[in-house]
Amino acid sequence: MENTGNFEEALAKTESDVNAALKAAASAVSSLKKFRLAVVTGNVRELNKIIEASQQAIDVLTQRFITAKEGWNFDAEAYIAGRAFPEDLLKVASQMGVKMFEQDERLYCYPFIVSIVPSEMSVKIDKQKEKRLRPSFLVGHLRDLQNRPVRFKSEVFLEGLYAAYDHIVKSLGEKAADKGFVVPLIRVYRLLTIMPHLAREYSLQEFARDVYLLDQSGITHTKRGFAVSLPASTGTKSPGSALRVITREGSEKRYYGISFTAG
Repeated sequence: MENTGNFEEALAKTESDVNAALKAAASAVSSLKKFRLAVVTGNVRELNKIIEASQQAIDVLTQRFITAKEGWNFDAEAYIAGRAFPEDLLKVASQMGVKMFEQDERLYCYPFIVSIVPSEMSVKIDKQKEKRLRPSFLVGHLRDLQNRPVRFKSEVFLEGLYAAYDHIVKSLGEKAADKGFVVPLIRVYRLLTIMPHLAREYSLQEFARDVYLLDQSGITHTKRGFAVSLPASTGTKSPGSALRVITREGSEKRYYGISFTAG
């Protein structure tokens, strides 16, 4: 098995071999249909010749299949688990004009986060498992998804942020309840994912992406009229205190805190 090499090229070669096998299969089916017709009509004069032609067509099909089968010798497991796979995705995305960027072992293809799961030989596009890993196909699929309306529900997300923010502020006492008190977004995330399984199902990177989507949505007020603000802080300069997200254009944006004020 090959450990290195071009996955796209290996798949293209096997695709060509399979196409040749399909062509041979069509020829074999055609010969067998002639065989059946000769039997149905009793054309015994041509029967032996048709049987021989059918055998030859089946032999060609068998050889074409063996060629396709033995030609696939790419070590896909090592490839998916290594650096070559994400690098190929980034390269193919650039060639296809699809904006894709990498950060923290994840690929960002606005508005999606793509996580590679080597143990399952798949990727996750947000929560959706995708087993079709050919770079040109996967990037094309992401491009198609990008062309669909964004399904992110900004209003619902904002209400969830406010509920967590309100709980945190009240827990800090009267002094913290001052108008516009800033709560670190990291603290909001920890409250939203207080149960261990929630953190596994909703990563910090996904939370950061959703904060960015909210920021870009233009939705600024809760149903009760509280206005949201995402103020910058010196905390954004401290490692681990800020959320980092890759924007649609590929630049890094950081978020530190959140506050709500009465409208």
